[in-house]
Amino acid sequence: MNPLIRQKISSRQHQILEYLLENRAGLSVDELAKMLDISRTGVQQHFVVLERDGYIKKSMLNKTAGRPVTIYVITDKGCNYFPKQYAWFSELILNDLQQEIGAERFKAFMQKLGIKLADTLQGKFSGKTLSERVDELTIIMTDLGFQVKVGAESELEDFTLEARNCIYHDLAQKHAEICEFDLALMSSLLDKKVEQISCMAKGDCMCSFKINK
Repeated sequence: MNPLIRQKISSRQHQILEYLLENRAGLSVDELAKMLDISRTGVQQHFVVLERDGYIKKSMLNKTAGRPVTIYVITDKGCNYFPKQYAWFSELILNDLQQEIGAERFKAFMQKLGIKLADTLQGKFSGKTLSERVDELTIIMTDLGFQVKVGAESELEDFTLEARNCIYHDLAQKHAEICEFDLALMSSLLDKKVEQISCMAKGDCMCSFKINK
């Protein structure tokens, strides 16, 4: 399962995460049963799901007298379940950077950023055919949150890659240069020329790319 996609949880499980977020040292089954006014069995059933999906984990609380008590603590994934507001901060940085260095250098900066990220991922692409590299690229894009589809009518046809969503759509509408990041990343990883055919930030229904064989 894609670790970057927020999984749906029940309102009760959401409440459990809220209590664990407020009590970072952890809470026991009995403590949460009392807080939620439900049975221990009910709490344990929710714990099974939350632990399975990586939102919480078991820990131990050593008491001065008696046996250690099993408690549950929220994980980083559990903390990240709660909404974050990155877009406004990213926009603030991008606006300032563009004003500071100018439009052309800003575009070049985005291309350079895409190439630098590609350099860190080249190990997964080394020695692979173009078709295998395209498959690897779709995995990476899916992990980033894109809904992607790849097509090629025949072995002689160029590959096409369609993204039905844009993970930074609002930013791209205000800073079209962000698309240069995607193009530089894909071109570097595939070692092929990649052309953008359509763009959601410009009003198209999807972002599509042609990968020249």
